Amino acid sequence: MIPAGLLGLRVTRIATVSALYLAAVALGIGSAWWVLKKAPWLNPSVEVGAWRANLHAGSQDAGMYTRAGIALNALLALGRDETMYFVATRDDAGHALRAQCNYRITGVPPQARWWSITAYAQDLFLFDAPNGHYSLNGSTAALDAAGNFALGTGPTEQAGVYWLPTPGRGALVLTLRLYNPAPALQAAPESLVAPAVQKVGNCA
Repeated sequence: MIPAGLLGLRVTRIATVSALYLAAVALGIGSAWWVLKKAPWLNPSVEVGAWRANLHAGSQDAGMYTRAGIALNALLALGRDETMYFVATRDDAGHALRAQCNYRITGVPPQARWWSITAYAQDLFLFDAPNGHYSLNGSTAALDAAGNFALGTGPTEQAGVYWLPTPGRGALVLTLRLYNPAPALQAAPESLVAPAVQKVGNCA
């Protein structure tokens, strides 16, 4: 029979080892998530206006952290000669985009065979759009006399512009995809003539 004192000591040791093991697992998972989400030096990028592009996405230079980050964020990254991705999470004034706010996105069609701007909710899924509008693209964009397109996002439709409804609350993520971008843009992503992203009115 094991003495009560020795048995208690073993139970204490097992509890201590288990607690340390669980703490190590939590620390490992937490640090990995932080690296993939919050460590910009692992993913060289370029910023143009409100938009940011990961320079290693879809390239042979992408390391394991870049590949894991792309998988984690559900972005299917093709090679830069096929597709370039620019993401906006803030407006031109530097304020975080929010679904409950109205925004106006204007600009000239990017130099690419085809392009699109899509609005995503905080979970990176599409919004429930009653009007069936989930993105503006090179086929649906109406250009004004100066060759500019105009897009509205938010809970309220804006007169005279293509509207992407963003019902609900929380973060808003805009993704600009360029399919078969021009060689000059592939070589210098910072040369993109970035669409303006401006908040319209006030929001709670």
